[in-house]
Amino acid sequence: MSRHTCHADGCSVEVLPRMLMCLPHWRLVPADLQREVYRTYRKGQEVDKQPSAEYLVAQRAAIRAVAEKEGR
Repeated sequence: MSRHTCHADGCSVEVLPRMLMCLPHWRLVPADLQREVYRTYRKGQEVDKQPSAEYLVAQRAAIRAVAEKEGR
């Protein structure tokens, strides 16, 4: 099964395609942003490479929240 690198800045942990981040970084995402990522995720978007604009906004917000918590 293919994998990709966690989307958190500077992380090199490989995760499954449907996952945005590794578990330690995902746990740093505030609960409301986690819910937004889940709400906007569409099963299979990692296969067809066509996530919604709404998902991309949630994804970027989650990545930014982790970066801020890590002082990046």
